[in-house]
Amino acid sequence: MLDAYQRAYLSPIRVVARFNEIITKQLLEGALGTFKNYSVQDEDIDVVWVPGSFEIGVVAARLGKSGKYHAILCIGAVIRGDTTHYDAVANSAASGVLSASLNSGVPCIFGVLTCDNMDQALNRAGGKSGNKGAEAALTAIEMASLFEHHLK
Repeated sequence: MLDAYQRAYLSPIRVVARFNEIITKQLLEGALGTFKNYSVQDEDIDVVWVPGSFEIGVVAARLGKSGKYHAILCIGAVIRGDTTHYDAVANSAASGVLSASLNSGVPCIFGVLTCDNMDQALNRAGGKSGNKGAEAALTAIEMASLFEHHLK
């Protein structure tokens, strides 16, 4: 659990893709629940919606460079279809989030599901496999705390 000092310095933001919103909304809800469990106040959390997972990286980079946030949680869902489009989007989303983190100096957390089908995605967005949005939020809290208290 974060102490009051640590909470005072945690300003997370979530960048959420609208594409596959049936999944991303559930991931977002899981993330918000985790932040609430760790006493992060609602007014300290911003949510920015982007069209799809491909666009997450550029928005995360801009937000990271703003200096307003201690962590950026990137939420999306890329589900394999009949073409190679999946590979391009999944790889670009991962590269974009990594690049945003490295270029901004702010931890950008990869909360983008990359699944073979809708059942896998639903299982990872609150089904049998838990909620990966909640897990990613915990990673954001840990990384923000690490950067704030040990890597200044």
